[in-house]
Amino acid sequence: MDRKTPLYDIHLKYGGKIVSFGGYLLPVQYGSGVIAEHMAVRTKCGLFDVSHMGEILCEGPEALTEVNRLLTNDFTDLTIGAARYSPMCNERGGTVDDLLVYRTGETRYLLVVNASNREKDFAWMQAHREKADFTDISDTVAQLALQGPLAEKILLRLADQNDIPEKYYTFKAGRNVGGVKCLVSRTGYTGEDGFELYCAAGEAARLWELLLDAGRGDGLIPCGLGARDTLRLEAAMPLYGHELSEEISPREAGLGIFVKMKKPSDFIGKAALEIAGAPARRRAGLKVTGRGIVREHMPVFAGEAQVGVTTSGTHCPYLGYPAAMAILNKDAYAVGKTVEVEVRGRRVEAEIVPLPFYKRA
Repeated sequence: MDRKTPLYDIHLKYGGKIVSFGGYLLPVQYGSGVIAEHMAVRTKCGLFDVSHMGEILCEGPEALTEVNRLLTNDFTDLTIGAARYSPMCNERGGTVDDLLVYRTGETRYLLVVNASNREKDFAWMQAHREKADFTDISDTVAQLALQGPLAEKILLRLADQNDIPEKYYTFKAGRNVGGVKCLVSRTGYTGEDGFELYCAAGEAARLWELLLDAGRGDGLIPCGLGARDTLRLEAAMPLYGHELSEEISPREAGLGIFVKMKKPSDFIGKAALEIAGAPARRRAGLKVTGRGIVREHMPVFAGEAQVGVTTSGTHCPYLGYPAAMAILNKDAYAVGKTVEVEVRGRRVEAEIVPLPFYKRA
């Protein structure tokens, strides 16, 4: 049975269209619609419920060693108050999940995992733990995302300047946002500036209303899963189950920068990645130049040869054209090259372009 986030009743109050996603009942959109929500985030600000994400604590004197062994990135120099992105690999070099790691203390890390992988990830960590302790605290935590160029202006109406992190991928814990105790993180999944606010589950509804009231005059609106997906695709951010999976390695997904083969400690999947060598396929951006919308799991052709498959695709509201990401054979990748995607039995032309499609100034 699907879970409800602490904001389920709030979504109904604001007219959210509820769907099942990642084991949770969440709004795919509100009355304004996906395009209006997308454009609000690009030009003003949007508010998302991301309480479906999982939160796992890693604690103990060996917590750093454990995190470095489980994840491909290097956390040796991660300071308290900083966050870092990382894939987590299986022994074959495929991807168990991708997650954010917050260092909240000398021997304490907060791992934020994808909703659909919460139980799988926690079981994986427990099965591979050596000395640190892992605790799933997801049910006690709510997470709201305030995203867009006006996010800081709006947040300043509820928090002091010194409670707001200045740099991307940093955070401040135990801060007061309108009377609600929050971990305030300058992170997001939209390609815009913004914040992810973690609070006690019981405070989520109050925080939601406070933020909406503070930003209403600046055009802040609630946003659903639909806009979250179109925004992340424009920004070429991978989604687990699409650009990443147990069968797609981080290197194939274009995330080699987050795979530290030379870090001091070994990590799960390193040996398999070393044996595999340079990836034979890679993630690519496709700008659709023909007529049609490209979705995931559609074959990509160069002439009569299939050279890959799409992983995500949609119309990009801000950019004004359809786009897709794909995993292509490496020898088929060339920026500017024309390929064809098979959409319901017919070929649609697309051009290989650099990623991301959109990058804020």
